[in-house]
Amino acid sequence: MTDREKIEKEVEEGVCEFMHVHEDIVEKVEGVLPQEQELVDLSEFFKVFGDSTRIKILYVLSQSEMCVCDIATLLQMGQSAISHQLRILKQMRLVKFRREGKTVFYSLSDSHIQTILDQGMEHINE
Repeated sequence: MTDREKIEKEVEEGVCEFMHVHEDIVEKVEGVLPQEQELVDLSEFFKVFGDSTRIKILYVLSQSEMCVCDIATLLQMGQSAISHQLRILKQMRLVKFRREGKTVFYSLSDSHIQTILDQGMEHINE
């Protein structure tokens, strides 16, 4: 049974008193709906933003490139906790790093991350 058939069956069983599927709209949206794996990847991407420590780190790095020691001092957290969160942010390609001698400096991967932060703040402040 397809998803559409399941929905139609639910509607027939009393979820909706009047069944009228707008086929043109459904087909249009089906044509642009991303593949399942893309949606899973997008979900995982947004889960990274669900942790306030990671959001703080992203905001800090939006202001300046920093090393773990600087971030830990600024956020009043342990270096190991910051390193753990940076590892997650690196895995999701939200931050990048460069090495200068023994020091590793972190920064946002690209301007998209800043845009996401800015739009999120704009949304919650409306």
